[in-house]
Parts: sequence; C-alpha cells; structure tokens
Amino acid sequence: MSYTEVPGARVPIRMWTDPATVEDVAMQQLRNVSTLPWIKGLAVMPDVHFGKGATVGSVIAMEGAVCPAAVGVDIGCGMSAVKTSLTANDLPGDLSRLRSKIEEAIPVGFSMHDSPVDPRRLHGLPTAGWDDFWGRFDGVAEAVKFRQSRALKQMGTLGSGNHFCELCIDGQGSVWLMLHSGSRNIGKELAEYHIGEARKLPHNQGLVDRDLAVFVADTPQMAAYRHDLFWAQEYARHNREIMMALFKDVVRKEFKKAKPMFEQTISCHHNYVSEERYEGMDLLVTRKGAIRAGGGEYGIIPGSMGTGSYIVRGLGNEASFNSASHGAGRRMSRNQAKKRFSERDLAEQTRGVECRKDRGVVDEIPAAYKPIEQVMDQQRDLVEVVAKLKQVVCVKG
Repeated sequence: MSYTEVPGARVPIRMWTDPATVEDVAMQQLRNVSTLPWIKGLAVMPDVHFGKGATVGSVIAMEGAVCPAAVGVDIGCGMSAVKTSLTANDLPGDLSRLRSKIEEAIPVGFSMHDSPVDPRRLHGLPTAGWDDFWGRFDGVAEAVKFRQSRALKQMGTLGSGNHFCELCIDGQGSVWLMLHSGSRNIGKELAEYHIGEARKLPHNQGLVDRDLAVFVADTPQMAAYRHDLFWAQEYARHNREIMMALFKDVVRKEFKKAKPMFEQTISCHHNYVSEERYEGMDLLVTRKGAIRAGGGEYGIIPGSMGTGSYIVRGLGNEASFNSASHGAGRRMSRNQAKKRFSERDLAEQTRGVECRKDRGVVDEIPAAYKPIEQVMDQQRDLVEVVAKLKQVVCVKG
C-alpha cells in the first residue's frame, strides 16, 4: 500500500496503515506531535502503537529541535543479523544445549558480565576507536557518571523485555544469527535525565503534552543532549557487536567440525536520531520504532518469538523520510497479554522453537503482536524482502 494522509494536521501525517485501525490514544499522540512548532513532517509505520509522549512506530522530522521522549528510553536499540555457512542439516535434533551455551555466553535480564569484556580478546571484532569511545564518557551528564562501572559490565549483555538472540533458518536452509538489544541501563539513565531537563525549559511550558518537551538548536542543553545521545547510540552499536562476537564464538565451538564462516553483519538502530536533508532542509530525524530504509540499505524487521523475521533492502521512499517499520508492533500491552494468555498458549504458539515457555515471557507471546506478514504487506513501497527467517532457537531476556 501507499500512505494515507491524515486530514486537519498542521503538517503532513503520512500513515502506512489504515488510520481506523490505530488506537485512539496513539492517534491523539500523533496529532499532538504534529502541533510542535519545529516539526516539518511525520511518517507513521504499519507497526504503530501507543508509547510515552510519541508513538512507537513514528518518524518525526524537525528543524532545529529534537524531542528526547520521541527517541525513547532505550537509546540506540536495534538489530544485528549475520548469515552463516551452516545449513539446517548441520543442526542437531535437540537444540537445548545450544540455547544453554548462548545463555552462558551472553548475560540476559538484569545480569551482567562479572568483569568488562575486552573486545581485543574476541575473534574478528574491530577495536578501532574503542578507547576514544570510553574517553568520551567523561563528557556525559554528571548525574549518571557514577554508572560507568555498571555500563562497562553491561556492555555485551542482552537485557530484558522484547530483547532476544535467535538462531534462524532462511528459505534456502541457511542458518542466520540474529539479536536485538540497545544501550542497556546507561542509555535509559541518560534518556530519563535529559527528558527531565527538557521539561524544565521555558519554551516547553505551553506544549499540549509535556512529554514532548524539546531541546532547541544553539543552546547548551541541546549540545549536552546531542553529546550523550550520540554516545549512547554508539554504546548500543558496540553492545550488539560484542554480543554477536560472543554468539559467533558459541557457534564456532558447537559446530567445530562444520567450520562455520560468517558473512558481513547487517546492523540497524530503530530508536535513534539522525541528521538528514530533505527538500533543501537540514533536519533532525527521530525514528522511534522505525529503521532507516534508504535506497539499497539493508535492514532487519523482526516478528515475534514464534513467527519469524525479515531481512530487507530499502527503496528510498522520501515520503517516509527513508524509513520502514522496526517490527510487528504490539497490539496489546504486556499486562493485557499476561491476563489473557497462559503458559500453555505460549507453548502452543512457539511450537518448534527452542525457547523459554514459562510465565515470565508470556507477555512476549506471538499473539500480543500484530501479524508480521500484514505489516510487511503495508510497506511494500518502503522495502523489498531479501530473506525471510524462521527462528529455531530464541533466547529471551
């Protein structure tokens, strides 16, 4: 489908889904965002749903301003995937040992490494700029500097919620490694600090929603936020790189006889800010639950823990600010899912996948998400499918 434009908004709200299917509270959030004086356009992805301040699944383009709540608290959250030389025939019938080995190598939930991971000791991981990256931590907000020790130990960890590591098989039988995570607690601390700082600024006092408080260009507050934002986005990228290196090490050891090889990693943020130019304007483009899908650019659009995911190539549609959805998108809250579904439902909907099937992950049950095939169909003018992946192992936080 092409987009539908919502009437009556101050700037174009272009929606890659039927507006009638969007929850009222999410629709109101979109209208609220469109009232911001700095906004130049708003693109809405087919996985759109209610979020804090701004909806998840929205792309907000502003001139000379950025809204920290529209980035989300998991700054730099995103995906990485790599195709291997292994095939489905190389996999054992019982994948429980492989899942256990992944969980041993990559801490999940609130767990972290006992000591910081040294990237120089990981096979094939580029380390250029590593010392410079940590040196720039000296410039982050004083309110969170005491978290450095924790940030060091959480580098290379999965986290909780909808974060995951998966071993998948594509339509040709090739095995892929895929993972989803972000900037861990340090990103959350930085986001919450700056959201609080933005809410105090005089120019934000008359906004329709104080959660949409912004920083404006050429101010000390904007400079401080940009520093911390881009540092946290880099943290998230390094976090995924280290996890992928740890994941590869597990696969090398478990499939030693097959001598697995790995293609180039595909990686993309889906909660972040980028400086981009459209219609002659230099804009700050915020993608909250959306990936960049410029012409020829590779991206990853995951479904739920039982349905599979897509590797895609962007079509460069400027109407969407070169964007696409970041996943299937929730169709019910975590609390609603826990009330509605049981462990038996979870086991049924993840049949054939080696994964947790306990009460602790019922909120991630596939039925809590929109059908990924429908989401993909609604963005045929944004991306083309390169490969469809089906998970056979899923490690959840």
